[in-house]
Amino acid sequence: MKLAIIGYGGMGSYHAELLGQYASTAPADPLEISGIYDIDPARVQAAKERGLRAFSSPEEIWQDKDTQAVLLAVPNDLHAPYAEAAAAAGKHILCEKPVALSTAQAQEMYAAAKEHGVLFTVHQNRRWDDDFLTVRGIIESGVIGDVYKIESRVVGSNGIPGAWRKEKARGGGMMLDWGVHLIDQILQAIPSKVVRLYCEYSYIYGEEVDDGCDLVLHFKNGISVRIVVATDCFRHLPRWMVYGIDGTAVVEDWDLSGGVTRVIEREDKNLVGMRAGNGFTKTMAQRSHSSVQKLPLPVVHAEPFAFYKNFARACAGKERIAVREEEVLRVFRVMEYAAKSAEEHVVIDAEI
Repeated sequence: MKLAIIGYGGMGSYHAELLGQYASTAPADPLEISGIYDIDPARVQAAKERGLRAFSSPEEIWQDKDTQAVLLAVPNDLHAPYAEAAAAAGKHILCEKPVALSTAQAQEMYAAAKEHGVLFTVHQNRRWDDDFLTVRGIIESGVIGDVYKIESRVVGSNGIPGAWRKEKARGGGMMLDWGVHLIDQILQAIPSKVVRLYCEYSYIYGEEVDDGCDLVLHFKNGISVRIVVATDCFRHLPRWMVYGIDGTAVVEDWDLSGGVTRVIEREDKNLVGMRAGNGFTKTMAQRSHSSVQKLPLPVVHAEPFAFYKNFARACAGKERIAVREEEVLRVFRVMEYAAKSAEEHVVIDAEI
């Protein structure tokens, strides 16, 4: 199947690189680039230097019989018009996240795809991140007992990236840039409904959109999750903290550093107190080695190029698309409730 990339900027060129690597593996379900389209002459030249065809207009893509699908890597506010035009032209659609600017707009895009009989999906690629798969494996395995709290965070100190990502009308802000990924991961990992949430947005840099967010989700099964996105943090913080009744797991970063500490003796008979500031504590002292077991992370690796393979197979009718409409819309509902919570400074009770 041949696919055209619309928008050959940072993400578009990144997709081109990965798709080239995927093609080099001689997959059973090939997915090749038919060409690119971009309004920036410099990006067009960059594509040509890479040996890629440059379409002169979107209409040329719509009319190209060899192109069966498009990948939309344009600013967020342009996803909907391109998706609707591609659907009308009978092209399958792989859209960058966030797919739309609202739940209602996303529903309209899915409806357009259904009307014209094409497949439409979203690049929620971080479902295949090894750190996330490892955490989900820890939750499901019971290695630290029943999990009751999870912290998921991404932090940096470089501010909001890119020009249009600072504009509200164009779908800017870090909730739509990173929050959409972290929420999607959590909803995939926890088989329960969200029943309560509270969110705060950060505006440290004085832009009209959020430069970070701090979202707390409570699930019906008793698990609470804190999701943090920060662009003004100058020290490393753990990517994941997972708390269970029988242990704690830490994933420090995407390099999969970290580990699992599991209790093997509930009452620590060899516990030694320690000086803590101007006081003394046993309660907060580290457990003795005899009472816990320290294990390496049970790392889970994703299948290489799993997202592209699934898209190609789904377009061919060989399997179900992995990132489904109801899942995408659920993430949007969480984000919209989070925005309401942040704006009104309220805890929201809603079953999502």
